[in-house]
Amino acid sequence: MNVLESEKIVGIETFFTPFKGVGGKLRTTSEDFIVREVSNYPSKSDDGKYLISDVTTKNWETNLLVRELSNKLHISRQRINFAGTKDKRAIATRLMSIYGISSDKLSNIKIKNVKFENIYRSESSVRIGNLVGNQFEITIRNIDKEIKLIDIENILNFILDYGGFPNFYGIQRFGIIRPITHVVGKYIVKDDFENAVMTYIGNPMEGEDEESFKLRERLEKTKNYSEALNSYPENLNYEKAILNKLVNNPKNYIGAIKELPKNLLTMFIYAYQSYLFNKILSERIKRKIPFNKAIVGDMILPIRRGIIDNNAIKVSESNIDKVNFQISKKKAYVSGILFGSETVYSDGEMGEIEHKIIDDEKIDPRDFIIPDIPRISSYGSRHPLISDVDNIDYDLSIDEFDKDKNKLVLKFELKKGCYATSMLREFMKAGNIKNY
Repeated sequence: MNVLESEKIVGIETFFTPFKGVGGKLRTTSEDFIVREVSNYPSKSDDGKYLISDVTTKNWETNLLVRELSNKLHISRQRINFAGTKDKRAIATRLMSIYGISSDKLSNIKIKNVKFENIYRSESSVRIGNLVGNQFEITIRNIDKEIKLIDIENILNFILDYGGFPNFYGIQRFGIIRPITHVVGKYIVKDDFENAVMTYIGNPMEGEDEESFKLRERLEKTKNYSEALNSYPENLNYEKAILNKLVNNPKNYIGAIKELPKNLLTMFIYAYQSYLFNKILSERIKRKIPFNKAIVGDMILPIRRGIIDNNAIKVSESNIDKVNFQISKKKAYVSGILFGSETVYSDGEMGEIEHKIIDDEKIDPRDFIIPDIPRISSYGSRHPLISDVDNIDYDLSIDEFDKDKNKLVLKFELKKGCYATSMLREFMKAGNIKNY
């Protein structure tokens, strides 16, 4: 079973389950991908400065939603916070907070395909830490009728018996249509802001709409920023913000990229770290090293009061039995590096893998200190190699869009930071970059 080229671009180089996939197609409609956050809600306070709301959207990317909200409410984006980002092509319910507005003002704004529910006041803002996990209901369509329930159950039981699936960062982390956020991040880490900017505003890629492809292609050839600013459509608003800066100072690439929102700039660095993590996990699987239990030299993350503790513990001959007992009880996870300036490597074979990946990239962990944009520097951390899956249910039936095909509906729950698409690829093992 060959991994797609589009997956290799983001560091995913292998499958985990040994069975043939069901094929099919994902996201035929937005209703085929439903996700709802499981969150710790801030406590209520009638006099609270923050307005809390569940926000359900259809086909809204998080950064664009925040921008639209700030425009409609006539407030700064910095007054709007959320617990987690969500897929654009989906029905997504997320928890958000807005500082210093009335509930009437929020209730009265009209944004297409956006609904506000469970509005109340609190003294606390919504933060990333409020997110516990996500509930999914996902429909895979266009499945051949030769696929039977046993084919699905083989994959599912393999995952459940193992204790989870590889915790790859999914394609959304990198951009579904244009998977380039990690490439931009790499150039930033390498202090090459010209290539970072041109990768973002130029760099035409197959799969995007024809107009955008041609405009990016022309910019790559001409470097005419003024022409591009006038010709780029409004939906390329972040590109236009960069271009506007370059028109006034064509060599100020640092100033140009700083026109982007802080959370997007940070995402470039996160995406590059995620790409390197995917490479590490892929290599571990290819070497047939288990990721549901530790080997000597691994760094494990303990669970304390239901929360992953980032103070990793190194596995030795003397503690490995105790560590693996804790892992079997879901009280610890084997981890991989999210590289940063204070990275601590594993020992043993896992350490060899981690050193190889970063050496191949020709970077040093200290490169993650970004002097020109200090706020996006990263100390680094570690991330579990395995993702649990809970409360899973499934149903195989006739696809109402094509009676000659079947559809598979999967319902399940994942912890925060885990990608549904990373599990779906084990079931599908087919398709293209848009499917995932």
